[in-house]
Amino acid sequence: MRFLTAEKIHNGQGWLPDGSVLEVADNGAIISISNEPNNEAVFYEGILAPGFVNVHCHLELCHMKGLIPEHTNLIPFLKNIPLHRNDFTEEQKKAARHEGYSELVRNGIVAVGDIANTTDSLDVRALDQLHCYTFVESLGFNAANAARSFNYAIATYNTYATQHAGEKLLKQAIVPHAPYSVSSALFKLIDGHKDGVTIAIHNQESEEENKYFTTKEGSVPDLLHAFGIDDSLFTPSGRSSLQSYLEWLSPGHPMIFVHNTYTKREDVQFAQGSRKEVFWCLCPNANLYIENKLPDVEMFVSEGANICIGTDSLASNHQLCVLSELYSIKEQYPQISWETLLTWGTMNGAMALQLHDVVGTIETGKKPGIVQITGINALSARPAVVRII
Repeated sequence: MRFLTAEKIHNGQGWLPDGSVLEVADNGAIISISNEPNNEAVFYEGILAPGFVNVHCHLELCHMKGLIPEHTNLIPFLKNIPLHRNDFTEEQKKAARHEGYSELVRNGIVAVGDIANTTDSLDVRALDQLHCYTFVESLGFNAANAARSFNYAIATYNTYATQHAGEKLLKQAIVPHAPYSVSSALFKLIDGHKDGVTIAIHNQESEEENKYFTTKEGSVPDLLHAFGIDDSLFTPSGRSSLQSYLEWLSPGHPMIFVHNTYTKREDVQFAQGSRKEVFWCLCPNANLYIENKLPDVEMFVSEGANICIGTDSLASNHQLCVLSELYSIKEQYPQISWETLLTWGTMNGAMALQLHDVVGTIETGKKPGIVQITGINALSARPAVVRII
């Protein structure tokens, strides 16, 4: 066992009293938390905190790092993904995935919500270094092809579901990609797959998405037509995308809304008023990379939103680091305390992925992983994160 103490310790919910000591077993389990002085305790500069939780990541796109220019806006960005996704050998893709996975581990991340359109990420899940919740995306805007699209997702899901789990937890669910890429018929098939399973969805990442559902104007039709999709039968609802598609999903599903760059207060109120479990996953560095805009974080805070953090993919980010995401929020919203930010990056993420029984907080019996954070008060320099356990 080891005894650890630091200038400050964040337990995932808030600061522990100064001078607190963690007793940690050799296998990483928290044995006890004490306020009593302990001469055996190793002192660490900066902050000790639980391992981070990355709620939204596309590991299968790691090979696309740096290929798409920044600030293109979402629709041109999405058009570029299929154009270049397969410009690599399988070995190159595999090497990039493994490096991306290693980067998550190096940056103190202990659990990831990984977005999968294929079975490519099976190999990194098998490394058994991270708890992994794989969200198998289903896409198909043509209602006539809903069954075919769903059956493809089912086959992919089943492959993940049969993968043997080691020490780390492996979970999976079928989810819709985004409102503009999934028909109402496909939404309903996804909804009926598993009762009560968590649904994660790319939400209001672009203002064009809201325009499409409100008036069918903007550039979403251009995106669909570029992919050979006929949207002539789509009728706009006159409401935002979130308020339009949420009625196609049963209220028993916990929801993770991802990105939320153009989510309005009335959308947050609508979702939280109709669902018991709602999480809002912010991916600030990806939002800046694509749209050069952050969500209205202050609005989410004022609405009592459960905020968690994702990195999106290396196609839309320079690194896979939850702490870097928190720094980007802090730079734009300096009034938000580090005590709050660290909760978003740890406990809230674990709750969103239904992994809070094992990670996210420093509590007796858990194996949350412990990270050391230094230089947290210097906004001009990103801090170092060191894996301790």
